[in-house]
Amino acid sequence: MIIIPARVASNRFPNKVLSDINGVPMVIATARRVEDIDEVAIATDSKEVADVARKYGFDAVMTSSIHKSGTDRINEAAGVLGIDHDEIVVNVQADEPFIEQEVVSSVYERVKNAVENKESFMMVSCYKKIDSFFADDPNHVKVVVDHQGCAIYFSRSKIPYDREPHDGYLGHLGIYGFTRKSLEKFCTLGTSPLEEIEKLEQLRALYFGKKILMVEVVSESFGIDTKEDLKRALKIFRDKTL
Repeated sequence: MIIIPARVASNRFPNKVLSDINGVPMVIATARRVEDIDEVAIATDSKEVADVARKYGFDAVMTSSIHKSGTDRINEAAGVLGIDHDEIVVNVQADEPFIEQEVVSSVYERVKNAVENKESFMMVSCYKKIDSFFADDPNHVKVVVDHQGCAIYFSRSKIPYDREPHDGYLGHLGIYGFTRKSLEKFCTLGTSPLEEIEKLEQLRALYFGKKILMVEVVSESFGIDTKEDLKRALKIFRDKTL
């Protein structure tokens, strides 16, 4: 199951999930990008978003307005939907209307592989190589990984620090894969100090010593956090079919 958390009360860009993306609302553009991978549901605290989702033929689940992260929101939705504990649940952010299907499939398959091989993990996510422009932008999250491909840290800052010039920056894509069981465990941890400082929910897992498996992907997409991001994305992807 793919669940897309969609709230309208974004501090940096209110109502962004309903912004027009080549003729359709952003959240719908995102849902259409991934609907061939698995069933899709949209989890929201907005009746307007729920109505839009249903208008375009997607399931919508109304959730609480007090959730601090998208993952907490999809956990509530997974409970409402009655998803089995062994089922794979992928969190695709609503502000990824140009995300490639292959990227989400890579995360899905990594979760499946980890389960089959009985690996210890809490979640799976992904990254891509990025240039200095994105590395300098605090709206685009960076990650460092260890030799086994597990996340060491995520930050809005430019990490690792470039004491000498290098091209090893890795940009994090906001796609998270869980089993339903590990999703529940994540949401029982409670928020962490690092999560509160950086406003990055994935730091909750690292703070409590849990493992995040990372997949390297090739992607032109990026999360849309600001109106400037939207303008840039529409210019880059103006010829994309949604």
